[in-house]
Amino acid sequence: MSQLQATLNRTVSYQGIGLHLGKKTTVTFKPAPADHGVIFVRNDLPGKPEVHVNAVNVRQIEEQSRRTTLGENYVEVHTVEHVLSAMYGLGIDNAIIMLDSDEPPEPEDGSVKPFVAILKQAGIKEIEGTKKKVTKIEEPLSISIYGADITVVPFDGLKISFTIDYDHSWLKTQYASLVITPEIFENEIAPARTFCFYEDVKILKDRNMIKGGTLENALVIGQDGILNNGDLRFNDEFVRHKILDLIGDLSLLGTRLEGHVISTKSGHASNVQFVKKLIEHQKKRHYTGLPKAGRTWNINDIMSVMPHRYPFLLVDRVLEMDSRSIVGIKNVSIGESFFHGHFPGNPI
Repeated sequence: MSQLQATLNRTVSYQGIGLHLGKKTTVTFKPAPADHGVIFVRNDLPGKPEVHVNAVNVRQIEEQSRRTTLGENYVEVHTVEHVLSAMYGLGIDNAIIMLDSDEPPEPEDGSVKPFVAILKQAGIKEIEGTKKKVTKIEEPLSISIYGADITVVPFDGLKISFTIDYDHSWLKTQYASLVITPEIFENEIAPARTFCFYEDVKILKDRNMIKGGTLENALVIGQDGILNNGDLRFNDEFVRHKILDLIGDLSLLGTRLEGHVISTKSGHASNVQFVKKLIEHQKKRHYTGLPKAGRTWNINDIMSVMPHRYPFLLVDRVLEMDSRSIVGIKNVSIGESFFHGHFPGNPI
């Protein structure tokens, strides 16, 4: 993949029905300048409010395991993972995504292949004089949450290995491992369709979800196989679609990830927590606001690194620090809570 930032060459649009909310909507992809990132714009609302694509703006909703929803200043955009997967998979760093509703349309076949086609029709343009923002993994990092395990280890490029394991009579375990490049994304991942189990359909409809779901835009799995007409596009199409979803959630980093991501049974909620952990880890590794050698840390420096606050911020100043030790000061006064009544009439 090129090291230059990329955007679109021209504006293109795609129209369809939202998967979960079932509304007819048009998504319009527009070019954006360097370092702009990806931003959704709700042009159906007064003032055309923006929702920036980042992990901070992920909404913690009840159905987060089924979709990724972003929100900013009381404005939300639902089910963004497929649009973002297409952008990230093709290496597009900067774009404006205009919506005339609160959910992008779901492609008619349930994959992101139509999104890839429309984005390639727009043309992908490198921005001269720029450099892609990259999060390069230099040491292993892992998270176990919501019944999923996700680990990332150093790798030159982006590689994803994914295992799904369902307690189901027909679909049980699948595994796939792919190096992610725009070409591999387009041919090996983008065609993989979204899926659900037949026994979950009523549950999802009772939650006012999959209002736009059909046997054409999603694979529905029954006890003895898929209920849709036609063959699978890949023998392991289901795990490939989970890789597709993970790529969409990785775009919340706001940078290109360089590492090997190894996921077992992760969904949107666990993917998002993994991204947040990655961001926090990188902040600690590359924090540039720390005092230089020969300078003490004041309380503001300490609070910029430590999450603790009074009364548990138990250090007031750092005098010295090297790779093995820290010398700090904690100011103790008679007002400390643990001195109250010690000793009555003869305080320390």
